[in-house]
Amino acid sequence: MTETNLGFGLMRLPCTNGADTSSIDMPLFTCLADRFLADGGHYFDTAYPYHNGKSETAFREAVALRHSRESFTITDKMPVWLVKKTEDYSVLFEEQLKRCGVCHFDYYWLHALNAQRYTQQKELGGFAFLEKLKDEGKILHTGFSFHDKAAVLEQILTEQPQLEYVQLQINYIDWENPAVESRKCYEVAFAHHKPIIVMEPLKGGCLGNIPQKAEEVFQAVHPDWSDAQWALSFVRSLPGIFMVLSGMNEMSQVETNLKDCQLPVTLGNEEQDAIATVRKIINDTIAIPCTGCGYCKEGCPKHINIPSLFSLRNDVARYSLIPGLRRRYGMQGSKPSDCIKCHRCEHACPQHLPITTLLEETAKVFEN
Repeated sequence: MTETNLGFGLMRLPCTNGADTSSIDMPLFTCLADRFLADGGHYFDTAYPYHNGKSETAFREAVALRHSRESFTITDKMPVWLVKKTEDYSVLFEEQLKRCGVCHFDYYWLHALNAQRYTQQKELGGFAFLEKLKDEGKILHTGFSFHDKAAVLEQILTEQPQLEYVQLQINYIDWENPAVESRKCYEVAFAHHKPIIVMEPLKGGCLGNIPQKAEEVFQAVHPDWSDAQWALSFVRSLPGIFMVLSGMNEMSQVETNLKDCQLPVTLGNEEQDAIATVRKIINDTIAIPCTGCGYCKEGCPKHINIPSLFSLRNDVARYSLIPGLRRRYGMQGSKPSDCIKCHRCEHACPQHLPITTLLEETAKVFEN
């Protein structure tokens, strides 16, 4: 079986209740994981907060307890925002080992570093803790996931050369996005000779369902390529990419993505021109560049499902305010107008979106 550089991201698993991310559909996820392993996959990526803390235990039940340790690779991340004192690192890490049902992690990151969190980790000893775990054999490789500007990434990689891997948000929409600086961050990591793990290659699934006008551009070049294949091919064609993560919640997604990622890929001028054209078309239709990661929901005192509301707002931009969208909006529970402007969501947002303002705009679309 041909090995693949596709990683199974466990942030968007299938759920039995769409409004409750902790309601993971375990029978379906188990089938997806089995198929992933059977068809050449091995790399699973989870984290402490995914699915309201249930992603790690779902991995244990579906994979760790049912497959040999040699058959899979598991990545997890230290939730640095929960670390208030140095002793917290050990407590959280041991909890993660138990949740995942393993004795060691193949890859272990400091989760979602930015300028503020980087300073905190230096003060609390996060980098020294990673090295200690590596010396003890509890993790095999160290690194960090990153959500900030390229200058901050340059600082981290210069000051922490012992870190082996970098996980970055890279996709063809964010490649020149000034809020994400995808290209610039990629170039910094590549210049430091760090293997790169790609997150959000389909931008939360958005690039797997692009507007018809954009799809026509792609089909004119490769009629047999899906939207997802274009997105995956873009990131896989970049030098220095070690692994490409994809959140998969249907069997067809597992099968198709594995097939696409086992094929060699080279993008010539015609493909790059098509991507540039599609990028412009999509940027002109997306109202809110939200990836649906859900970090903004964690501390919301009004329990507003911000990603779901922003997804509906983007659907309105693409398809107009059709009755079905109004019905879906009515099922959301807390409304955007419930926002009390505490700005906790904005501090947590990896995309640095002005969420409180966007909620006001979303309320005007649906509530007027």
